[in-house]
Amino acid sequence: MRSAIWTGADELVVEAVAPLDPGPRDVVVRIEASGVCHSDLNVIDGHTGSHPPMILGHEGAGNVDWVGSEVSRVKPGMRVILSLTPVCGACWHCLRQETHLCELGFQLHNVGRVVRADGTRANALLGLGTFSDTVTVHEASCVPVQTDLPAEQLALIGCGVTTGLGAALNTANLAPGATTAVIGCGGVGMSVIQGARLAGAATIIAVDPVATKRDAAVHFGATDTVDPASGDARDQVLALTGGRGVDVAFEVVGAAELIDQAIGMTRRGGTTVLVGLPPHQVQLTTSAMGLVIQDKTIRGSFYGDARATRDFPRFLRLIERGKLDLASMVSSRLELDDVNDAFDAMRAGTAVRSVVVNR
Repeated sequence: MRSAIWTGADELVVEAVAPLDPGPRDVVVRIEASGVCHSDLNVIDGHTGSHPPMILGHEGAGNVDWVGSEVSRVKPGMRVILSLTPVCGACWHCLRQETHLCELGFQLHNVGRVVRADGTRANALLGLGTFSDTVTVHEASCVPVQTDLPAEQLALIGCGVTTGLGAALNTANLAPGATTAVIGCGGVGMSVIQGARLAGAATIIAVDPVATKRDAAVHFGATDTVDPASGDARDQVLALTGGRGVDVAFEVVGAAELIDQAIGMTRRGGTTVLVGLPPHQVQLTTSAMGLVIQDKTIRGSFYGDARATRDFPRFLRLIERGKLDLASMVSSRLELDDVNDAFDAMRAGTAVRSVVVNR
């Protein structure tokens, strides 16, 4: 098998590796497509505390080739989307319908999956490592699906789409007629915008310095756009909302200054939802008195508070009925050997979502 390995350098190395023997609850999946997510770039840039060598990629879809003797969730030949967080169904959080916080996730993150040519083992990011032609994953990471949709769209559901849609529909639970602002219009931000549209939000303000992303945001449902280069983004959002601010502001980048900005454009009694994954050293600073007297709420949203086994099929139905557009979110299709080009585009801010496709 071939995988893209992070060795600690700024670029991944695509090389032949030997898979370790799978366990009784493991599943071998032939990867059809894998989305390239900003969280992968965070690992490369040293923002997550992860250690090389590691196979990156965590947004994948494919077909089951083999299952272990104790696997009950999937069978060979099934089509699956790999979930960013496993759903073991038995831990404290899973039993409370908080499957996005499944305790198995901590264990899987540090499981060695392959041996490199020099004899060293490489872990797989989040137990997945989808920048590969084949992966070995725990069955709890597999969600079987029955659909004819292209794999490049299915892959996006594994992380970015679910994170964004879930933030709008699950975490914020947006009401019809709500006012919203979305700071950061990459793949996750566009999914937040689509979720806000599906929820019936009346005002959806897309905030991004890249003109092409602002234009794309309108396609996905934004009613207004804000260019931070044209003046303070907070002031522009306040001007669009009668000076009050929005009911819900989503920060989808993970930058300290943008988190402060999101809090500032949230109305009294409103909610700020933190969606973007910040570097681990970023600290949240805000006025405690301001939160109290303005009755504001700040909420974290990990994986959109999603229950993958429930939400993946729900999102598929929305795509199949034409209510959710993932096809337009795919900016480019690359082969595994060209995966570093996707990160170059991400750094340049020119891509909504690049997808690595295995032929």
